[in-house]
Order: sequence, then structure tokens, then C-alpha cells
Amino acid sequence: MRLHRLRVRAFGPFADEITVDFDDLGGDGLFLLHGQTGAGKTTVLDAVAFALFGRVPGVRDTNRRLHSDHAAAEDIPEVELEATIASRRLRITRSPEHERPKKRGDGTRKVNARATLVWVDGSGPDLTRIPEIGDAVVRLLGMSADQFFQVVLLPQGDFARFLRAHSDEREALLERLFDTERFGDLEEWLRDRARESAAKLTEQTAVLDRVAGQIVAVGGVEPTAEPDFDWAQECLERARTAAERMRLESGAAQAAADQTQAAYESGSRLAELRRRGRAATERLARLA
Repeated sequence: MRLHRLRVRAFGPFADEITVDFDDLGGDGLFLLHGQTGAGKTTVLDAVAFALFGRVPGVRDTNRRLHSDHAAAEDIPEVELEATIASRRLRITRSPEHERPKKRGDGTRKVNARATLVWVDGSGPDLTRIPEIGDAVVRLLGMSADQFFQVVLLPQGDFARFLRAHSDEREALLERLFDTERFGDLEEWLRDRARESAAKLTEQTAVLDRVAGQIVAVGGVEPTAEPDFDWAQECLERARTAAERMRLESGAAQAAADQTQAAYESGSRLAELRRRGRAATERLARLA
């Protein structure tokens, strides 16, 4: 956002119409507002804020009385700001709600707030409805009035108070200035995640210890102080090697058993033949 020109009339301490040419002031890229107390430095910033959002920052907005006490009662308070926001040049004119004397009789009557937005660069239709103007400003700036006041326009005196404050007071002040509640919510969310992760880690550690105990019991391996995947993989490889060795030994034993069984069956047949032969020889002898 770049400010070009500000015009103020019957607003705050300024009874007469005053104009601030920011293009002239900011020719070198930086300028400083300074002056004695009550000179109107804060009012210039209030006027910028009021032109953009129709309100002023801090507690000054609670009073809602922006008509200058130094101006005539019938003078209309008005702020006009010309600025470039998001590469679009516009001119906003606002008049706050105020009281003015009745034309007939005594007393005052309330004059409602009014506003206009003119696209100086012709990039859109002019606006006269306050809600539409507010939406256009928020859309261009990308932040609400409260966010703008917290980030761009620090409340007067709060920064000096921050520099002099103790750490606890600084924390409270930063929370108030920059609305750090969301960071507190994030911190609480992180604490919750940490507790959940710790509980899950404890559960997974118990499962790991149980599985490691089963590996030691079934595999007959030496237990380890810190069981991990590499240790389990090593135990698995050793078990596979042992299983392969036992498979080969079992195959050899089975082959030997088969050979023995075949020899046994062959010996049994031979013994049966010999028995039958002896029986036949004995019978022949008896017959003879």
C-alpha cells in the first residue's frame, strides 16, 4: 500500500482543512511524523485508518466522537485519502456519524456516516455503500481492520511500554498487540500431539519388547538391550540359515532311512527265501 494524499477537515484536533502530501514527504522512500504532544501526529494515522476502515485503532474508537471540538458545530467532519493498494489507485472519502445543530429550533440531530470510493485509475465502478467499500478495502489489503491495526498501526505508547516491560509483561503486551491466541492454540495442539506420540511410543515399545522376547524364546538367540529391525533381520537370517541346514540334514537322513528301509525289505525277502529253502530241503530229506 502506498499513500499519496490525505485531506482532513473538522476531524480530531484539526478544525480547518489540512492536506498531507505523502508523495512529497516520501520522495526519498522514508519519512517521519514528529511534533509536540497534541500536535496531531496520532490523528493523521487515525485519519488514514478511518478512511480505510471507517474506524480508528485502540480505545479511541470506543468514544466514536470524531468531530473536532475546535470546529464549528455545523462543520461536517470529513477525511479523504488517495492511495494505491494492490496496484489499484483509489480515493476514499468518509464522514463519521456526528451531531449537528437543527436548522429550526434548538438541539441537534444525528447525521449518519457516509462514504464514497472512487477508482482514480478507472479500474472499477465507484462505490457509495459503506459495506461494499469496507469489503473492497479488506479484499485489496488482505487483512481486516483489527489485523491492520495490530500489524501496521501499533497503538500509541505500546511500543515504548514494550521496551521497558519485564518479560512477563512483554508477553502479555505482545499477545494483546498481535493476537497471539492462535499461537497458544498451536502450542496446545503440539502438546497434545506430543502426549499422543509419547503414549503411542510407549505402546509400540511394549509391542517391540514382546516381539523381541518371542524371537529370543523361539530362535534361541541372545537377547539385546535395544532390539531393532536390523537385529530382528539378523535373527531372521540366522534362523533361515539354520532352517536350510536342517532341511539338508533332514533330506540326507531321509535318504539314509529310505536306503535302510530298502535294505531291510531286501534282507527280509532273502531271509524268507532261505527259510523256505531250508524247509524244502528238510522235507526232501524226509521223503527220501
